[in-house]
Amino acid sequence: MTTHAPQATQPVTLPATLDEAVAALGAMPAAVPVAGGTDLMAAVNKGLLRPAGLVGLGRISELRGWHYQDGHALLGAGLTHARMGRPDFAALIPALAASARAAGPPQIRNAGTLGGNIASAAPTGDTLPVLAALEAELVIVGPDGARREIPVSHLLAGRELLEPAELIGFVRVPLLHAPQVFLKATGRTGPGRATASVAVVLDPARRGVRCAVGAIAPMPLRPLEAERWIASLIDWDGERGLAPDALAAFGEYVAAACVPDQAPPDDGGEAPPLSPAVLHLRRTVAALARRALGRALS
Repeated sequence: MTTHAPQATQPVTLPATLDEAVAALGAMPAAVPVAGGTDLMAAVNKGLLRPAGLVGLGRISELRGWHYQDGHALLGAGLTHARMGRPDFAALIPALAASARAAGPPQIRNAGTLGGNIASAAPTGDTLPVLAALEAELVIVGPDGARREIPVSHLLAGRELLEPAELIGFVRVPLLHAPQVFLKATGRTGPGRATASVAVVLDPARRGVRCAVGAIAPMPLRPLEAERWIASLIDWDGERGLAPDALAAFGEYVAAACVPDQAPPDDGGEAPPLSPAVLHLRRTVAALARRALGRALS
């Protein structure tokens, strides 16, 4: 369990079905569910977490695949990033596949799961802005076969929380059959944690653009006014192209909404200027948003 001082042995349960997993959590309320463990075990090894027990989800086959349901893909929470990065999955949900391929080195992608990314709710989670832009919903599994659905944004914002003995079973994602792009910037070359990320999804049926910015706040941010403004400029019945000036303006609009100016002081004076680090972050978000929309429209 840990590389530090010896600890008391924690019980580990390995259920074979979702109902068995829920029952195990109900019988041992202090236990923690674990799938890939890329975040959980790192916290354990750092001494930040001492779970009373573990409920392993790796043997539950229904969590590791997906199927179609009413124009949506119902994704098992146990899908690994490596599996989502494959071409067959990328043909369904390109932005989610791109975020999965960017989720770190191979050992992380092979173990880390979609449900774990959501449950951990780390600001730098690569799949989170994509799920926010897609307006995905979570299927929560509870005792006695109970199922309920909540928007993924509600869980990430803390508006709705998991009850005792509940698990994230599936993620319901609309199949838009339209261009979508995920881009991220890191602090170093190669796979790494994002300093900023942007997901852009086109929704031709609703003549809309959805954008979400990740890694710069505790949860993904949706610049709704920028989405509505840029969608009004697109010729949805034509080639959907935009002039470079419009793309640049969209990037600036998104960046200003997500990395706002500082509030003026109470005495009515001028607002202090942004620090160089914040200005760099704003420029990064603007560039990512501009490029992501340009690629989606092309």
